[in-house]
Amino acid sequence: MHKNTGIIRDVRRDDAPAIADIYNYYIENTIVSFEELPITPQEMESRILKITSKFPYIIFEQGGIVEGYAYLSTWRERISYRYAAELAIYLRHGSEGRGIGSLLMDQLLRETEASSIRALIACISLPNPASVALHEKFGFVRVGLFPEVGYKMNQWIDVGFWEKIIADIPPRL
Repeated sequence: MHKNTGIIRDVRRDDAPAIADIYNYYIENTIVSFEELPITPQEMESRILKITSKFPYIIFEQGGIVEGYAYLSTWRERISYRYAAELAIYLRHGSEGRGIGSLLMDQLLRETEASSIRALIACISLPNPASVALHEKFGFVRVGLFPEVGYKMNQWIDVGFWEKIIADIPPRL
């Protein structure tokens, strides 16, 4: 693992082009995202604003370059799901294996522990051994599998769900 001298900070609106660039790699080249068309920096900025109105959204920056990002988002819209959130982490292609995912995960979990979120859910397109390993390293447990639920790149794709209960906290009303 290379030494990471970068910083983790809250996302800014002007990070949208870099984040769109990272995410578009996964859209265009992998089964990790089920989106099929690249998104514009303007669309990413809109998504950032929506997410940050309610949840943490952080980036790892090194040498002025966004190397990865992580955020929480709404798990499901129904009110009874308000104590659960979905977690996402994406790294710039080529930044894998440097510990950036672990740094982002650790920070996001610390921020989550200070919130009213009790359960974190990760939705992982399979196969994705690196993502599975990262989540399980931090105590996520596989709780479900939907075989062949997605279709992208001329193949049926399984989707697994991993969950981590943050704490047995009483709901904040």
